Formats: sequence, C-alpha cells, structure tokens
Amino acid sequence: MKQSFYVYNNGDLKRKDNTLRFTSYEGEKRDIPIERISDIYVMSEMSFNTVFLNYIAQFGIPVHFFNYYNFYTGSFYPRESLLAGQLLVKQVEHYTEYEKRMVIARRFIEAAADSIYRNLRYYNGRGKDVSEVMREIDSMRKHICRAVSIEELMGIEGNIRKNYYASWNVIIDQEIQFDKRIMHPPDNMINSLISFVNSLVYAKVLSEIYHTQLNPTVSYLHEPGVRRYSLSLDISEIFKPLVGDRLIFSLLNRKQITEKSFTKELNFLHLKKDASKLIASEFEKRLKTTIMHRELGKQVSYQYLIRLEAYKLIKHLIGEKEYEGFRIWW
Repeated sequence: MKQSFYVYNNGDLKRKDNTLRFTSYEGEKRDIPIERISDIYVMSEMSFNTVFLNYIAQFGIPVHFFNYYNFYTGSFYPRESLLAGQLLVKQVEHYTEYEKRMVIARRFIEAAADSIYRNLRYYNGRGKDVSEVMREIDSMRKHICRAVSIEELMGIEGNIRKNYYASWNVIIDQEIQFDKRIMHPPDNMINSLISFVNSLVYAKVLSEIYHTQLNPTVSYLHEPGVRRYSLSLDISEIFKPLVGDRLIFSLLNRKQITEKSFTKELNFLHLKKDASKLIASEFEKRLKTTIMHRELGKQVSYQYLIRLEAYKLIKHLIGEKEYEGFRIWW
C-alpha cells in the first residue's frame, strides 16, 4: 500500500539503485522503496538533484514543499501521464462559458457550506451551544443558489466562514481568543494552525488530481492564476471542513496542540517540529479512515473520497452526470 513520505530532518534525497535514499546531515541513512511512496512532503532543508527528480517523475510522485514556518511554498508536479485533449477542451469550455462555470462553482460552495453546517450540528449536539450560528449560516447558504456571479458566491462563502470561525471559541476547549481568520501572515496560533492544516489538505488534493485526467490549473471558483494549481483550491473548499477543521478541533480539545506547540517569540507563526510531525501523522490517519460508500457499496477512505470528487467532476465535464459536491450522509 502506498503512503505519504514526510521529511522533517535536514539532509539529502537521492536515487539509490531502484529505491530512494534519505541521508540526514548527521549521517543517518534510510532507504524507502519507491513503490511504497504516493507523494513526498518536505518540511526541512533538503538537497536533491535532477537524477532524483527524473526518477520520481517516472513513478508519478509529486513533492510538496513547506518553509520554516510550515507554510506551503510549492510543488514539483511530474508531467501528466493521463491528460486527455478532449477533456482539457471541455474543462476550459466550462470555465470560459460563464453559466457553466457558475454551476460548478456554486456546487463547490454548497458542499463546503453543508460540511461547515454539519460540523456545527455535531458539536451543538454535544453540549456546545452554537445554535445561533447554525441558524445564521443556514439562512446564508439559502442564497447560494441565487448568486449570479463568482464574486457574489465568494462573498456568501466569506460571510459563512466568518460566522463559523466565531463559533470556534465555543467549540474549542482552550482559551484561544479567536476573532477572525488572518492568513498573510497568521497572527495567532489558531490562524497558524488553520494555515498549516489547510495547506496539507490543498497538497493532498493536488496529489489526488494528479492521478486523474484533470488539469489542475483550470478552475471554476478560484480564478486560474500564474504559479498555482487553482483547481486544488476549488476542491479543497469541500474537504477543509470535513478533514482539516475536524482534525483541528480534535487536536485542540484533546490538548495535543496548545500554545506550547508554537514558538511564542515568533508570534506563534512557527510550529515546533514535534507538533508539526504530530499534526501530519494525525492528518494521514484521518485520511485513512474508511466509511461505507452508499453508492459504491464498499468501504472507501477519506483520501479516496477526494479522488472520487475529481472523477465526479470529470463526468460532469463530459456530460455523463451532473456534478454534485460531496456531502456527509452519516
């Protein structure tokens, strides 16, 4: 079974015969069979050469890079082996024809809003009174179907998230004083934690898109831009509440992550290595969690749900089946 490989120690990654070898700057060596790796996350200083990049590209292994502050900085995205010209034409067509674009963008926001509402309902049923926020968000999401522009959709989504984040002070069993979402840069431990976990979701979605025929640079909700895989941003909107936020609530409420997990002198911008490793480990465990898929009639992992979302989008683009964003049914 393939799995993600996280690099936290400084060192070198090289091809060694028919495998990969990581050598830390302290001299520790570790060989990783290439067949077992799905994607690589670099959380440290790492040296590599073109031989290494060419080798992992043959196996379709993306590499995602994070800086000292655990901010996502970019990805090495191997040349696509599955791209189909006809699908790419359809993908672009659904972007350039505004009504078609709006249909897809609206479905992304509807699914994301539903996941947010489900999170609130879960905690409201467990003694966290967020009923007022639930009513407000339920009212807001009814406007999604009437939105006539991407800007209006983003505005509704922004207001939903503003109210949602305000409820975190109730949901989380720590004194967090979380007022609003700030990203560039995050201004407290909660914003730093959200940024890191969201970037893990984004990178994982990008890895899953790679294994489909979709082009990750053509998107519908987020504007396609230079040097970013904006379709990953689109699909991530659905899975940030389902995977990312639920992970954050669990880590904080179990006191696995606290203020001590951050470097206070850096205004909580920097996650300590042990905390970052813990989050990544718990993130991968959550992605491996399985549920019985009601349409497929078999157990599938949260990670495979992401791939299925890409497949559903493909069916929509080629006119096979109308796209509906993923919604929790359990």
